[in-house]
Amino acid sequence: QVQLVESGGGLVQAGGSLTLSCTASLSIFGINAMGYYRQGTGNERELVALITRGGSTDYADSVKGRFTISRDNAKNTVSLRMNSLKPEDTAVYSCYADSWGMDYWGKGTLVTVSS
Repeated sequence: QVQLVESGGGLVQAGGSLTLSCTASLSIFGINAMGYYRQGTGNERELVALITRGGSTDYADSVKGRFTISRDNAKNTVSLRMNSLKPEDTAVYSCYADSWGMDYWGKGTLVTVSS
């Protein structure tokens, strides 16, 4: 079992920045991939950013160039730096981890971007 504890999120004006962090209950070396999905009101859940154990990253087209995912192996933590936020980025952001073929999710944190 992997527990994911999220921090960050909140209210920010358009053009502002926020950082989300997610800490895993075990070494992230035991996690194949880790990242964030989001779901806005009336929308399906979508991948925002993912980082693999090897350090490869993947981003949604809508956030490329604005969001950066990184990881701190010593702290078992993945962080998502979100810059140039837009109202359409408003959503519940959920941390995700894939460990040995099992999917794990955090409780989610709300990010609201005001115009």
